[in-house]
Amino acid sequence: MTGSDAAGDRDGDDADRAGDGAAADLADHLRYLLVLSRPRFWLYLAGPVAVGVAYGIDGVDGLFTPTTLALAGYFLVPANVFLYGVNDVFDADVDAHNPKKGDREARWRGNRLALLAVVVAAALGVGTFAVTPPVAWPFLAGFFVLAAGYSVPPVRFKTTPFADSVSNGLYVLPGAAAYATVAGTAPPTFALAGAWLWTMGMHTFSAIPDVEPDREAGIRTTATLLGESRTYAYCLACWVAAAVAFAAVDVRLGALLGVYPVFVTWVAVSGVAVDRAYWWFPALNTVVGALFTMGGLWRIYPVWEALG
Repeated sequence: MTGSDAAGDRDGDDADRAGDGAAADLADHLRYLLVLSRPRFWLYLAGPVAVGVAYGIDGVDGLFTPTTLALAGYFLVPANVFLYGVNDVFDADVDAHNPKKGDREARWRGNRLALLAVVVAAALGVGTFAVTPPVAWPFLAGFFVLAAGYSVPPVRFKTTPFADSVSNGLYVLPGAAAYATVAGTAPPTFALAGAWLWTMGMHTFSAIPDVEPDREAGIRTTATLLGESRTYAYCLACWVAAAVAFAAVDVRLGALLGVYPVFVTWVAVSGVAVDRAYWWFPALNTVVGALFTMGGLWRIYPVWEALG
């Protein structure tokens, strides 16, 4: 082998190693973006879209259309990248004290690829206005305004007690937009109010494990203001009110929402660690959301017909 051949082999090996390193870096970045988007919570935005479509359509042919699939696809992943990416950008210092970060959730790395992903997710969100009718636009606009305002100064709702809770109605707005898109009108007022109250309870309950890290960081939230025991009472009140509001639409929906007051009462009196119970909610919400959706579908395609 000549010297030039050996040099060529070394150059080839270096190129292979560089290629492997680049591939490994890309895979690492993609894994990070996946964790950043909170896969456990993907259905918190996409689920309401399914519910909104199920109750807004008047026939099964309206269930899977390019528009409904586009909304479901956007709110399943890109919207979560936007929502949690913005949150993590402006919470980088606070999250240094948060025990959830680095375990089941990612700490913001501040790299360009992650920032680009958040920007692209926001740009894709603009596209949702192009595929929906004007009646859905206020709900879409509300989602993006609240999603940004929750974390971005100077508004930063998350650092103002009760505003942090109320602003989390943003989670129901994709469902309201989906309903308006397929039905051509806004969703029932009591349904929207009930869903909003439900999200207020959900958000405030999820903030209980963050009470100490938030206090250490000087952040004021509904949970840090009320303390753990009174926060349980606040969540209970929100969820009871949500159940009553949904009962005004359909008593069966109100009964289904009744599981949440029972759950928070059990957590409060049983001694179960709240940071453990917090991670049970994705499963509970998935079951309740599925039953909600099936209820809407059975409205247009009764279960006895499906079984018969």
